[in-house]
Amino acid sequence: MRDIAVFSGSAHPTLAAEICAHLETSLNPVRTIRFANDCLEVQLQANCRERDVFLVQPLVAPVQEHLVELLLMCDAARGASAARITAVVPHYSYARSDKKDAPRISIGGRLVADLMVAAGADRVLAMTLHSPQVHGFFSVPVDHLNALRELAKHFRDYDLTNTTVVSPDLGNAKEAAAFARLLGVPVAAGAKQRFAGDTVAISSVIGDVKGRDVIVLDDEIAKGSTVMELLERLRDLGARSVRVACTHGLFASGALKRLSDQPDVEEIVCTNTVPIPATEESDKLTVLSIAPALAEAMRRIHNGESVSALFEGL
Repeated sequence: MRDIAVFSGSAHPTLAAEICAHLETSLNPVRTIRFANDCLEVQLQANCRERDVFLVQPLVAPVQEHLVELLLMCDAARGASAARITAVVPHYSYARSDKKDAPRISIGGRLVADLMVAAGADRVLAMTLHSPQVHGFFSVPVDHLNALRELAKHFRDYDLTNTTVVSPDLGNAKEAAAFARLLGVPVAAGAKQRFAGDTVAISSVIGDVKGRDVIVLDDEIAKGSTVMELLERLRDLGARSVRVACTHGLFASGALKRLSDQPDVEEIVCTNTVPIPATEESDKLTVLSIAPALAEAMRRIHNGESVSALFEGL
């Protein structure tokens, strides 16, 4: 890995350091300065010339701040004659802005993708994009990973003889079905309708959950509105127990506490694609590391090996 150079923005340096530990390479320093007019300046403090540069930066709150920092890092690496620049974005938050569902709005997922490419990104490495079509918003190659194997490895430690995986909506049903296959259990899905703001309604659950141990699988949990609504339906249908799993544990506005306070929720599992807010704590929370998966993908990208091989069997 002599010709690799890994840098981290300020969004999640702990994850970047863990990735570098798996790659057995150093995490290079980045200096960020804020001027009196509130503009940022970013300096990559290691040689980039003709090197394979990886910039690790999930787009987490404050999203706009971290986005601009990533764009500046891309531009700095390009100006320093990097051979190739890969933006490692474990959480691409603008993936939720994937369609024009109201008049005169921007499709933010596509716009931000264009900005990253314009800034100098030659490649993108992402984890569990909110919508599959977001992959196509980029005009450069995208390696789109998921955390299904890491989540499945965790849940295999339980007795799964009476378990059903439940997707909160039909949009996530494909991922839930793949997860259920890894565990060897049946799958069900909620029929969800979203209204203004964060209001959601789940009218029914398609599949058998009565008397069963349920694993709710979603791509991310922000305010937790969808999961809370699904819990109501699962109670109505007589589910025996509930465990909640997601890739991106954003847990905004006290979501972790609200979920933890539900007596029938036995565990909440997420990965470390985003840093868990310091104010959010729960004995029910389990955080799994996706650093090994990201590191292996980065190693394969650097060596010109297949990344798709990581998904065999899914």
